[in-house]
Amino acid sequence: MRELFMIVVTGATGNVGRSLVRILADAGRRVTATSRRISDADVPRGVRHHRVDLTTPEVLRPVLDGADALFLHDTATSAHLLRPQDILDAAKAGGVGRVVVLSSQGVATRPASASHGIVGRSIEDAVRRSGMDWTILRPGGFHSNAYAWSESVRTRRTVAAPFGDIGLPTVDPADIAGVAAAALHEDGHAGQVYELTGPALTTPRQRVRAIGDALGEPVRFVEQTRDEARAEMLRFMPEPVVETTLAILGEPTPAERRVSPDVERVLGRAPGSFADWARRHAAAFR
Repeated sequence: MRELFMIVVTGATGNVGRSLVRILADAGRRVTATSRRISDADVPRGVRHHRVDLTTPEVLRPVLDGADALFLHDTATSAHLLRPQDILDAAKAGGVGRVVVLSSQGVATRPASASHGIVGRSIEDAVRRSGMDWTILRPGGFHSNAYAWSESVRTRRTVAAPFGDIGLPTVDPADIAGVAAAALHEDGHAGQVYELTGPALTTPRQRVRAIGDALGEPVRFVEQTRDEARAEMLRFMPEPVVETTLAILGEPTPAERRVSPDVERVLGRAPGSFADWARRHAAAFR
């Protein structure tokens, strides 16, 4: 197996990117971490970091010089502004031969959705055409989406959410990072599309109960109507993203409810449960 000399991680301060940088650094890989806002406090000692906005890919060019692999993270809020071909051209010019892209399950399950399917597909297609070895990661919902409840749990020990008894196999961002790390520095992942889920379906009501168990005291669940949830989500999410998100939460397709074997196939262990995630991150809810 060829040792990759340097790996560039975009979105390095996010839930996946932060874990990925740590995994790679702990494995002794040379890592360059990039994000719109990043400082020494955001990365392990010895990890180089740069402030980079992917919507202006020309600033990425010097960061990619001499790199062997790239982790490309398309954020839901700005993916429509990305020029993926420009980013990939810069990567190829810098010597990158391998790219791992964090996409979305919605590319397959919601292909007509502008926020989840159309934009994500355009990025995936650019990666496939890039001439580099590529791996595509398609997670569903993240365990860490529960951070949206942290303030109400801390202040009122209450969570309000819609569709309380509809289950989805949300995934631990640390497991996404683990799969990304394997694809970045191991052979055998080129041309693969991995669908990443947790080990089981969990409902919002069950996830709230797991947070309460992690805290050692009950957290009350209040079920919102769809309209109530929509009004709240519109305060911080674009309307197309809100509509697709509510459709997934309220009327998931069979594919969105399927537990994928891909995390275990790549990592050699079962994916982490939401309860495990809640115990590790209980401090956020205290």
